[in-house]
Amino acid sequence: MKFLMLVYIDEALLEALPQEEFDRLMRGCLQHADELACEGRLLASQQLEPPRTARSIRHRDGRTRVYDGPFAETKEVLAGFNLLEADSLEEAVRIAEGFPWSRFGSIEVRPVRDIDAVRRRVGA
Repeated sequence: MKFLMLVYIDEALLEALPQEEFDRLMRGCLQHADELACEGRLLASQQLEPPRTARSIRHRDGRTRVYDGPFAETKEVLAGFNLLEADSLEEAVRIAEGFPWSRFGSIEVRPVRDIDAVRRRVGA
C-alpha cells in the first residue's frame, strides 16, 4: 500500500536552530531516506520551496483568482513529502517517526487512494 507522508514545519522553530544542527538533522534525514529507498519503502521524496513562492488558485462564481502564497494563514506550513510503501498505516507511521521533522511541526501520514480503481468506477 502507498502512503503519503506530509511534512509540516514551523519555520520559526527551524530558523532558531544553529546552521550546524540543521545540517546534521538534514544529513541524517537524507541518509535515512536513502536507506528506505534501497529497501523499496521510499518511492519519492521532495522538499518544497517556502510558501511565499507559492500561488493558490480558486474558482468561485465563474471567476478564477490567483493569490500569492497559501490561502489560509497557519503557523505550520507544508515543507515536503515522502511517498511510502508500507503494509499498513501503522507501519507507515513507524517509518515517519524515523524522521526528525515532527520536532519542528508535524508529520501527517495518509493512505493514497487507488486512482486506477476510481478511474474504472467512473469509466475514465
